[in-house]
Amino acid sequence: MSLLLTGATVIDGVSDKGIDGRAILIENGRIVAIDRPDELPAPAETLDFSGKFIIPGLMNANVHLLVNVLFETLVRYEGRYEDLIVEAAQVALKSGMTTVFDTWGPRRALMAARDRIDQGAVPGSRIRCAGNIIGFDGPFSDDFDRRIPGVGSSHFVDRVNAAWVENVGRQLMWLTPEEVGKEVRTYLERGVDFLKYASNEHGGAAAGAFIQFSERTQRVIVEEAHRAGLTAQAHTSSVEGLRLAIEAGCDLVQHANTTGPTEIPRETLELFAGKDCGAVVFPLTDNGFKVLKESISDHEWTMWKAADANARNLAASGASILLANDGGIFAPEVLNEPMIKGTWNGLPEDEALGRLATGHFVWLRAMEEKGMSPMALLHAATRNIAKAYQVDDDLGTLEAGKIADLVVLDEDPLQSAKNYQSIHAVIKDGTVVDLDALPQQRLLTAGLPPALEEEAHYKRALHHGARLPGCPSCVKGNH
Repeated sequence: MSLLLTGATVIDGVSDKGIDGRAILIENGRIVAIDRPDELPAPAETLDFSGKFIIPGLMNANVHLLVNVLFETLVRYEGRYEDLIVEAAQVALKSGMTTVFDTWGPRRALMAARDRIDQGAVPGSRIRCAGNIIGFDGPFSDDFDRRIPGVGSSHFVDRVNAAWVENVGRQLMWLTPEEVGKEVRTYLERGVDFLKYASNEHGGAAAGAFIQFSERTQRVIVEEAHRAGLTAQAHTSSVEGLRLAIEAGCDLVQHANTTGPTEIPRETLELFAGKDCGAVVFPLTDNGFKVLKESISDHEWTMWKAADANARNLAASGASILLANDGGIFAPEVLNEPMIKGTWNGLPEDEALGRLATGHFVWLRAMEEKGMSPMALLHAATRNIAKAYQVDDDLGTLEAGKIADLVVLDEDPLQSAKNYQSIHAVIKDGTVVDLDALPQQRLLTAGLPPALEEEAHYKRALHHGARLPGCPSCVKGNH
């Protein structure tokens, strides 16, 4: 089937400005030509987008389509993780993201959802996935949520952790580089699309400062990915972890601006451009920072200030900047929890970077504030990601021969970053997406269930409000 898109200003990601008077001819899911309408053959169908703006399909370099890994969620939906991932992929597609890269999650469920979408069985953003982060333990561990072992049965805890970790968990830290390489080869044979490993720990007692793997081991991990024809990336959270990852040959580094309370040294900034390594940045808007400061400690604020300075410095360094946000879906009851409300995930919707449906819009506004040019913002959300993941032969720009992934906007994104939210239509694989139908099955995106009758009669042991009289260390009064 052929489709002709006419009337819109085409911002192809190649030219340095939008182009008027061009039409886009699509056949069999790919762009055949971009030319004047009278120079193109008559298609089976024509869509007139006069006054609109067409850009490449948006991409996200770091999402977690199953990020809501609290105990109750994983118990409630055991056996249905694939459904949760498909729901998230449909939320992403509705928000203009035609391709997302999932950098941590249950490999088997992610691959199953990926394949269903690729085969056209269900709509959704194109998924490419890494499965586990090499060197990390599962959701119910010190690396993520240490509260659950001892609460949940050991059978269920081990079952969940195994679904994420398989053979590439923390035990690799005890092995020689050669032994780690062998385990990584085995893991890559299971069909992941790229590899992600830990250069730094995840949180832990040192807030991410500890180095997870030696320099020799990091090089071996990257070499194994490249030998398999895949890209390699690292989770980093310190200036030394960042440097090690770049020197190991990573194709991109996640949340590169997160380096604790220390700003990235100039020589490390220069490494990004010299090594052609993609820099994934997690920024907040100026207003988001103001809101966040009210709910975090002075220590945390010091780290966020360094991250903000790093984002600005990376954008000015000439490094290839990639849009990403750890995007995922939290169930509505989870967003009300104190453990979430006091963090960056608990920011108001229009400032919350980590929300799958809207966080990429926050990213674009935040980096606009930090001085990125309009075209640089578009590249960060499209072609830079495609290049870093080595899928730029098919994706990232609007050119003849490439997959027909496009977003139609009502407003010009080169005039203001907020205009990326003016989504008029999304076309993926040459087919117009029915945005109103997404997500098809609401699970985590559903509202809270109706209150039980018993809740109206329920009386707490301690009332809300002022603390009850008694020992301050024993009676908190805030349950």
